[in-house]
Amino acid sequence: MPGNGEAVTRRTEVRGGEGSAYVLSRGVVVLFAVACGAAVANVYYSQPLLVTMGHDFAMSPALVGSVVTLTHVGYGLGLFLLVPLGDLADRRRLIVAQLLLLVLALAVVAAARTAAVLLVGMAATGLLAVVTQTLVAFAASLAPPAGRGRVVGLVTSGVVVGILLARTASGLIADLAGWRAVYLASAALTALLALVLYRVLPRHSGAPPTTPRYGQLLRSTITLFAQERLLRLRALFGLLIFAAFSTLWSGVALPLSEAPYFLSHGAIGALGLIGVVGALAATVAGRLNDRGLSRWTTGTALALLAASWLPLAFTRASLWALVVGVILLDLAVQAVHVTSQTLIYALRPDAGSRLIGGYMVFYSIGSATGALAATSLYTVAGWGAVCVLGAAFSALALLVWAFTRD
Repeated sequence: MPGNGEAVTRRTEVRGGEGSAYVLSRGVVVLFAVACGAAVANVYYSQPLLVTMGHDFAMSPALVGSVVTLTHVGYGLGLFLLVPLGDLADRRRLIVAQLLLLVLALAVVAAARTAAVLLVGMAATGLLAVVTQTLVAFAASLAPPAGRGRVVGLVTSGVVVGILLARTASGLIADLAGWRAVYLASAALTALLALVLYRVLPRHSGAPPTTPRYGQLLRSTITLFAQERLLRLRALFGLLIFAAFSTLWSGVALPLSEAPYFLSHGAIGALGLIGVVGALAATVAGRLNDRGLSRWTTGTALALLAASWLPLAFTRASLWALVVGVILLDLAVQAVHVTSQTLIYALRPDAGSRLIGGYMVFYSIGSATGALAATSLYTVAGWGAVCVLGAAFSALALLVWAFTRD
């Protein structure tokens, strides 16, 4: 008797060819990228605003920190609870519904008058921001197999830009109009994107599949990990590369705010603009995958990731060394990320949302691990130890690739 995962897979096979009659233009791919970037940015807007939020609500430092924590917890729950629905529901309707609910959550944050309402709104914002992964899976399903890597790469570049520019954008808007304006502006943009996507995205034209129970759908996500070796391996890569990524971006503000630089928070946040170069890696990696060079791309990128920590180790001596290290690290991480998403979606296109959602759970685990470890280690051992930690994550990923070559 087949397992639950196989049963759900068979019921959703009709969705595998969802995009076969739809021509995915470059303009629509760019729209996917913009929507992904706008959605995921909501997870990161609060980081430069924490001090102001804490002052407005008379929150303790620990409670202020929970603003970010609850947003990420909500995002992690959404990856497991909401993203798999894309394999059953009409993705167009699902995306529009999530965006409209996200507008509501953002409005709650902007209008919050108590800390409790703010925290609830932030958790809901994180939960609904996972529409980003539903968009990635939908774009992949609409793309022709021969060009899927290019499409996933371009859409992922929007995610990269959204993450890296979120802090800069929120800081600028807050300086001009206050922190609430950040969430009002995001709500307006999200509502506009919901309207445009509703008009542009194709309806699901196939016969509706037999709908399994929700619990069975979630169990099938776990079953896919048991069945697919490549998914397990790529999830491990995702955990390690994003642990390295988070080690850098969670820890780098600490040495830059001290001697000899004493950079302001605004100047440190602006360093994220350098990381936008990583968006270039997303599109290039996608094209290399379409040419059958996924193994070479992964190995090369992981080698660059490990090498990036050498210039990063000289951050206290040279900002140029930091710039070089940041560019190398972001290029490497995005190249592996795009390659992984392209490969795992191709395993079972009918289960694309569950595959990408499950993979991204490990991304979240890696990000949280890197952030916690980097900040804790810096306190007791300094920046050099943080770089050793990041290099260890990177070297372990490269070692796994060397033994598996997948």
